[in-house]
Amino acid sequence: MQRKLDVALGLVHRPKVLFLDEPTTGLDPEARADLWNEVAHLSGDEGLTVLLTTHYLEEADRLAGQVAIVDHGKVVAEGTPEELKAGLRGDSVQVELIDPDLDGTVRTLLAQLPGIGEIVVEGNLLRLRADHGATAVPAVLGSLEDKAIPVAAVTVSRPSLDDVYLQHTGRSFRVDEEAA
Repeated sequence: MQRKLDVALGLVHRPKVLFLDEPTTGLDPEARADLWNEVAHLSGDEGLTVLLTTHYLEEADRLAGQVAIVDHGKVVAEGTPEELKAGLRGDSVQVELIDPDLDGTVRTLLAQLPGIGEIVVEGNLLRLRADHGATAVPAVLGSLEDKAIPVAAVTVSRPSLDDVYLQHTGRSFRVDEEAA
């Protein structure tokens, strides 16, 4: 309720620009969706300019006409969500390994496959970019199976703003927050 009250108080004097700093932090999924709908209504139907800071990049993807990614006080990427995502080549493939890759075997193994790039291994989570994600998955799984590396799950997705963030900052939010 406090978050909703904060937004309502910001609108009382009918501003031309509304600044929202992490407005959905701590909200349950229903309240978050309600706030997203209200922000979309304000910026779309009411013509209000909304400046939103958020670590929830799916929120920025859904609500923002323009996005700026800031790293250590500097803008490292900006554009529409679609422009930023289109700047990444290929699909994102995420593989959950049963056991963590402690010795770098997985990275070395998959770096040899054609069409695979940007391999990141954090514990038992493997993320990579593939020119064609759906066709890369059998090769990735086959290579892992050949070395008896068990897999729990695989997902393939089009580039997201999370991928854009990782590309431009070189680290995940989790690593960023641990350093803070």
